[in-house]
Amino acid sequence: MDHHSAHQTISEKTEMHLQIPLASPTPNPAMSESVEMYLLRIALLQQEGRPAPISALAEELAVSPVSANQMCRKLEERGMVHYEPYKGVTLTPSGEAVALRVLRRRRLWEVFLAERLGLEPAQAEEIACRFEHVTPDELAERLAGYLGNPSLSPQMAPIPPSMDAAARQPRLALSALRAGQQAQVRQIVADEPVGDFLRGRGLAPGATLTLLAAASDGGLLIATAHGTLTLAPDIVQGVEVTPSAAPQTG
Repeated sequence: MDHHSAHQTISEKTEMHLQIPLASPTPNPAMSESVEMYLLRIALLQQEGRPAPISALAEELAVSPVSANQMCRKLEERGMVHYEPYKGVTLTPSGEAVALRVLRRRRLWEVFLAERLGLEPAQAEEIACRFEHVTPDELAERLAGYLGNPSLSPQMAPIPPSMDAAARQPRLALSALRAGQQAQVRQIVADEPVGDFLRGRGLAPGATLTLLAAASDGGLLIATAHGTLTLAPDIVQGVEVTPSAAPQTG
């Protein structure tokens, strides 16, 4: 089976499962695939609020640094990024909203392709990258419901919440949770080595955690998808979460 036929077969299976046709045009004509790719890549390159370097962005997107610089200037004019000469770019709230919406679509498709169609996770990610730009929000939310609203991709990457759900949910300090309560991580403020360590242990924006116990000095014992993790008080202070409606019970 050639590549085109394989892609067509996957599309046919997808339509059969969800009983809704895949969209062919980009859902928002004003937001081109190129713009979405830049915003998504900036989101993935940003490290705890530090700018994404233009050189790294150009390398990731396989374009020249000059082209990447020009696009970032245009995105700044549209209010999607903050551009800092010689440092790089960071997303504005509106740019972040677009990036997270696209990333949500991608990772939902990864779950569908891997769990429902049996693709290997890497292959599922490759194909999901094509679907993410042509998926209307309505279809993405129907897909999420069909899959049981997963929080992690097949490669254990957090799936961002829907924008509507995120807007309705309050942010709290991690220390405000009760023992047994589950929450989704919204933000982590930490230096790069600590941030990298926490991501490796399953603690990153979008990930789900459960507070197991609190120490008298403010340290916490939590559970993530990767296992249990003890957090020192200074790290706890840098974590914001969106709590579940009620504590988990045994």
